[in-house]
Amino acid sequence: MSEMDFDAAGLDFMEDLLSQFQVTDEEVLSAMETGAKMLVADVRKLPKPRSEVRKAGYTHLLDSVTYRKTKKEIEVGWRKYYGPMVENGTIRARATSHVAPTFKTNQKKYYNSIEKDMWK
Repeated sequence: MSEMDFDAAGLDFMEDLLSQFQVTDEEVLSAMETGAKMLVADVRKLPKPRSEVRKAGYTHLLDSVTYRKTKKEIEVGWRKYYGPMVENGTIRARATSHVAPTFKTNQKKYYNSIEKDMWK
């Protein structure tokens, strides 16, 4: 067999390039958590209609929007059981979306924040 010259400079460059993109699951979840916090804050800033309910323990539905971090995902949702019914509608009541339109309106802001957080 004949000897073959092997130049590893290209592979070294590729290895350096790929090492820049190595991101752990925790870093991704942390970045996504930042975006989820921003979404929750924006939904809570939506205008709330005045309510005559003054009972102790009453919480406005928009104040019950929160996020939950599990092992591999971030979920944004409602603490109140009827939140999804208001968001998606029921047989008798039409949907009044809050989370989805807010996300669609500001998704570029959330994505930029997540991207900035991941590559810092």
